[in-house]
Amino acid sequence: MLKCVLFDLDGTLLPLDQDIFVKVYFRELSTRMARFGIAPDALVKAVWTATGAMMQNDGNALNIELFWKSMRNSLGDGIIELRPEFDKFYFEEFENVRSVCGCDPRAREIIDMLKNSGITAACATLPVFPADGTIARIRWAGLDKSDFALITTYENCRFTKPDLKYYQEIFTQLGYEPSEYLMVGNNVDEDMKARDAGADVFLLTDCIINEHNKDISVYPHGGFDELKKYLAERI
Repeated sequence: MLKCVLFDLDGTLLPLDQDIFVKVYFRELSTRMARFGIAPDALVKAVWTATGAMMQNDGNALNIELFWKSMRNSLGDGIIELRPEFDKFYFEEFENVRSVCGCDPRAREIIDMLKNSGITAACATLPVFPADGTIARIRWAGLDKSDFALITTYENCRFTKPDLKYYQEIFTQLGYEPSEYLMVGNNVDEDMKARDAGADVFLLTDCIINEHNKDISVYPHGGFDELKKYLAERI
């Protein structure tokens, strides 16, 4: 019986082209941090390295701890002093990234349908962003943080997709059996991995990422309309 739907954010609830999003994100972040003497190329390299550290997290630290440890190793102690400026970015320049993202009203309709049916919704986005940046993107999607029982961010996670432990950590926090979850996402490698953790899955194909050209016929899949129909049959 379905009790909780886990939603990916980027490319799922929030329509976007990942390559364009990343390009504009780094442009805005680099512009801000350059004011404090951080060279753009060095910053981008450091953030990618720190993201890689989070992706390899073995669970012994929160992702936020690994991120800033890696940033310090790459850029020196001064980056820790500039962390408040990094945090302010998500309230200021980050809003400029919204221009390359879409907004589909059907996301709101689906969340409301679940609420009216007593089904829990959680935002299971790749937890490499701080909460402020994640909540901003939720808002861009026409949603609110109160729509979700859990939002995965780099502050509250010790693993990332596609590690099965990422999903198991969510299952533990929300308290349902694995078979009572449905994971909805656009990334074949990352989001569909939830099936191996025991959850059902739905591949949203509007902004699909399928880097290894896997056969998607093995998953329930389609756009927002197909997802809405799929959910209506299960609740």
